[in-house]
Amino acid sequence: MMRLGKLTASKIALALTKTKGGWCASRENVMVEMAVERLTGNPLESFTTTAMQWGKDTEPLARAAYEFHTGRKVSQVAFVNHPTIEWAGASPDGIIYGFTDSGPGTAGPCGLLEIKCPNTATHIKFLTTGFIPKKYMWQMAWQMACTHAGWCDYMSYDPRMPEHLQQKIKRVERDEAMIAMLEHDGKEFLAEVALMVKTLENMEIE
Repeated sequence: MMRLGKLTASKIALALTKTKGGWCASRENVMVEMAVERLTGNPLESFTTTAMQWGKDTEPLARAAYEFHTGRKVSQVAFVNHPTIEWAGASPDGIIYGFTDSGPGTAGPCGLLEIKCPNTATHIKFLTTGFIPKKYMWQMAWQMACTHAGWCDYMSYDPRMPEHLQQKIKRVERDEAMIAMLEHDGKEFLAEVALMVKTLENMEIE
């Protein structure tokens, strides 16, 4: 319910990706879904695939493995609203608090954790290349915009692999230019959602 009708990190790429011909095809679908949630006050039902369920079930194991191998304590939070943009927020997989300019833990999180538990082929590809798709870079940037975090550790985890190949962590630093771009386009997107909601609310069906 905290995410209802909001532009979240997981929706950023679907809503804001541009192609040579204009906005991506998924933009309108996300817009309609958000408008419906605002109009009805109920979250839309989503289909859970086997791969999605695997990710949900495996995420706690990945979080524990991250804590064990890095020595960092990972805190969890349900949802974080964007500090300045209404109807926007994010749900990081983990928040790492630590020393900041104002002392330990006094100026918000110093970092985030983004966990992916993909199929084994995708995991191996990340092990060998370290490449992070744009949609996940945007997802992490939006999370950092919402939380004021300075970095996000991207973690791919697959417990089906031999122990020394089960995980790979890559640090992604905060990118102010990327965040500014996403915030600009995000505001434009949200303005269109608000207009859609207002139009539907005032619509008279003959």
